[in-house]
Amino acid sequence: MPIIHAEIWKGRSQETRKKLAAALTATVAEHIGCPPQAVTVIIDEIPKESWFQGGKDCEELFPGVG
Repeated sequence: MPIIHAEIWKGRSQETRKKLAAALTATVAEHIGCPPQAVTVIIDEIPKESWFQGGKDCEELFPGVG
């Protein structure tokens, strides 16, 4: 069944990741009509210095955030 890949900045708490996974699971299950147990959520954490927008790393663009 559905597999959801989410990429976020590294450093979020386990509680935050669990809440994100639960929200994504509920939304997908509701919208496609499958049981929540059929939804897989994979969260990849990327360091801000490895995430770029407009050629600049997000550590530089968003200091102190995340």
